[in-house]
Amino acid sequence: MTKKPTKKPTKKIVKNATKKTAKKAVKKVAKKAVKATKTATKKAPTKKKVLKSTIAARVDVGFGNNLYIRGEGAGLSWDVGILMKNLSPYEWAWETKSTSKPIEYKFLINDELWANGENQFAKSGDTSISAPTFTWG
Repeated sequence: MTKKPTKKPTKKIVKNATKKTAKKAVKKVAKKAVKATKTATKKAPTKKKVLKSTIAARVDVGFGNNLYIRGEGAGLSWDVGILMKNLSPYEWAWETKSTSKPIEYKFLINDELWANGENQFAKSGDTSISAPTFTWG
């Protein structure tokens, strides 16, 4: 039965060995300790960074209506809107976990009536709050 090598040679080994062999034993144990340390400290592969983005709107869309968001990036589409979460009568929010690409978006009432003005932009990982306006026809 063999014993596991220890980090430092035991006194018994050093006493029984000559100076030359004792030095060799110490070097051998030291090399193994360094090798074991290097193996243990290897970095784990890094995961792709995922950021949480929040886009909020402060607007009264009228009783019975809902606010949608369309756009590009973070799973948004210009063809079909995503219903935003109603936080209060005047607050709507949409959250997503996305990669590092920016988000371009625009709000719609009932996924039909587009907000006035240009498209909005948000950096991934940020919170963007806006107050869109709509022209009722």
